[in-house]
Amino acid sequence: MVGANDHLSVLPVTETGGRRARRTFLRHSGAVVGGSILFIFLTISLLAPLLWTSDPLSVEPMDRLQGMSEKHWFGTDMHGRDLYSRVVYGGRVSLLVGFSVAFLASMIGGLIGLFAGFIRPLDGPLMRVMDGFMSIPPIMLAIALVALTRGSIQNVIIAISIAEIPRVSRLVRGVVLTLREQPYIEAAISMGAGPLRVVFRHILPNAIGPIVVQATFICASAMLAEAALSFIGAGTPPITPSWGNILAEGRMLWQIHPAMVFLPAAALSVTVLAVNMLGDGLSDIFDPRGLGKS
Repeated sequence: MVGANDHLSVLPVTETGGRRARRTFLRHSGAVVGGSILFIFLTISLLAPLLWTSDPLSVEPMDRLQGMSEKHWFGTDMHGRDLYSRVVYGGRVSLLVGFSVAFLASMIGGLIGLFAGFIRPLDGPLMRVMDGFMSIPPIMLAIALVALTRGSIQNVIIAISIAEIPRVSRLVRGVVLTLREQPYIEAAISMGAGPLRVVFRHILPNAIGPIVVQATFICASAMLAEAALSFIGAGTPPITPSWGNILAEGRMLWQIHPAMVFLPAAALSVTVLAVNMLGDGLSDIFDPRGLGKS
């Protein structure tokens, strides 16, 4: 005779959501490559002092505009500063700005979108304010905000975050407008659940996916915006080693010292590409149809 335990032993094991998401991510070659590249750049930036770098602010007038050598792997700039050290340390600024803007814009814009989409009286006023911000090009808004204050990494993060918040709020609002019509939301309301409980217990978990995916693209956009602001002198102080500042310093010397332009531009391009590739993979994971792909 076959016992009850024997019947249970042949039942198929259901794959959990976490395993399914991990399998989908690992099958997405672009996401794996992008995540790996981003991890490498993040590790290099964090371990910069241990990677045979020198002080990126140290000026050596006698070593100005030197080519690649054993002492200066990438050469030196017009002030004799080691270009390798400045490029490595410059990754800290770009990654810090990218991750900080992605977090702030996603958190604030997400909250605005949640309440605008669920609480009808707030929808009109909040969205009109967001529409007003979206009518201004993000880079122009960031320049204006930075111009009103002194140039610093903190002010650049705040300025770019304000420019990105409306896009997140619009995205989340659209998701909430769809979710609030679902039967389980109506059931929760009919059982006496308050607006805050419905928003944070039932709607927010289902909106996390689009928010995370959008955050990756905001991160890439923020790094480009920071480089653009620094390039035109409206971002981080010129003394700060950032990829945008290095590009700005090298634009007049690119014919005699192309490494000053090529190296920071290549680092910025590869990092932004890696973030976008990672975002594509996360988009597949959080897409229910993507989870079902084999």
